[in-house]
Amino acid sequence: MMWLQRIRTSLVMGMAIALIVLTGCSVQSDVAQAPPEDGASDLMETPMPAQTANLPRLNGEATVQLTVNGSPIVIQVNGNDAPITAGNFVDLVNQGVYNGLVFHRVVRDPQPFVVQGGDPQGRDPNFPASRLGTGGFIDPATQSERRIPLEIKPAGGSEPVYSRPIADPPELPHTRGAVAMARSQSPDSASSQFYITLADLDFLDGNYAVFGYVTSGMEVVDQIQQGDRIESAEVTEGIDNLQTDQ
Repeated sequence: MMWLQRIRTSLVMGMAIALIVLTGCSVQSDVAQAPPEDGASDLMETPMPAQTANLPRLNGEATVQLTVNGSPIVIQVNGNDAPITAGNFVDLVNQGVYNGLVFHRVVRDPQPFVVQGGDPQGRDPNFPASRLGTGGFIDPATQSERRIPLEIKPAGGSEPVYSRPIADPPELPHTRGAVAMARSQSPDSASSQFYITLADLDFLDGNYAVFGYVTSGMEVVDQIQQGDRIESAEVTEGIDNLQTDQ
């Protein structure tokens, strides 16, 4: 019956969302900050966390090309509305972190959801597939995992809100082809794992940080299978907008 199908779809999509949350980064505290009080507006800015001082920042836009299965996927990265999240991604691309990494999670049933990759542990073909989704980028300078705060700019806002989900519509919504950071339940736990949406997923808006969109090659994204690898990732435009020295 139709109502049974709706229930099944809701349950499966709920499980799929949980997979983004639970496998976004390595295990850590799940303490989350409270959402805004009823009636509070997210247009009120949240100060940028102190830990962002040493993180890369993208002052403007950049273009990144991923090559998967021999075909290009072009991503326009938006540092105007998500400077820390975009800067982290462009910096990791520029360092070659994503070269050879596997897409460890692909969810298309019961309806298109996301393809997810970016776990550095996936470079090793002998690493157990069941454990992929637990790793993040280990910064050689600190020998610890780089983590970035949740960063979401409300539509019409002048600055992003940090370290908490927002209730207002975001400037960068989860439309088909959105590129966003995976994280654990802690808002400030994103590292290197990212996902690309296979459909409009507005129920993720305000909870995960979108930082760009696929502008060419969605037909390639649509064909990605679990276990496919990013053959190469490169910044083709806008590298001069990347600020790594604070």
